[in-house]
Amino acid sequence: MKGLKRNKTMIIDERMDVFINSVHKGISKEMADFEKEAIDNCVPIIRKPTQILLRYILTSSKPKRVLEVGTAVGFSSIYMSDFLDKDARIDTIERMEERIIEARKNIKKYGKEEMINLLEGDATLVLKELDKSYDMIFLDAAKGQYINFFEDIMRLLAPGGILVSDNVLQDGEIIESMYAINKRDRTIHGRMRDYLYTINHDERLESVVLPNGDGVALSYRVK
Repeated sequence: MKGLKRNKTMIIDERMDVFINSVHKGISKEMADFEKEAIDNCVPIIRKPTQILLRYILTSSKPKRVLEVGTAVGFSSIYMSDFLDKDARIDTIERMEERIIEARKNIKKYGKEEMINLLEGDATLVLKELDKSYDMIFLDAAKGQYINFFEDIMRLLAPGGILVSDNVLQDGEIIESMYAINKRDRTIHGRMRDYLYTINHDERLESVVLPNGDGVALSYRVK
């Protein structure tokens, strides 16, 4: 049976999304220019609702050690660094060579070389090599790999730490039957459902899934 075509829609009403974004403080002109450049070049970066949520989490919890899985061109790690104390550090993982080059340029351009450490390679392998603990982990890489990252993520997430998983609702497709989506997307669809079930039923975590942007799951490590 061929996957049925379905027009992707926003998870929340578009007018409500525009209104919420309009009352937020917004970002600096430098970061707004960076954001526009990335969007113009079709580079996936965190959406505005996710920016707002990250800003709140970082400002209120002030983590000292942050791990990001999925650097792209460095927008999110540079954005997050603005809301951390000067002695905080971000490790961020990227595997695509062209994005690594751009990310390094941007990290230098924005003067964040002391705060942001770019780790090159496939996250599946890099995560296994890490042996430090993190107060916050931001997961924003290949969605079909979230479930495969999970045990290493839990090994690295400190008790009391926060796991932020982005793009977990897949433009609303996550609620559909696997037969209602394109055949090529079914593996990712199934793995993301497994991931959401796992983080919501693992006794080490207390989790909530929010319809921010493309869906964000917040998980607090209780033990």
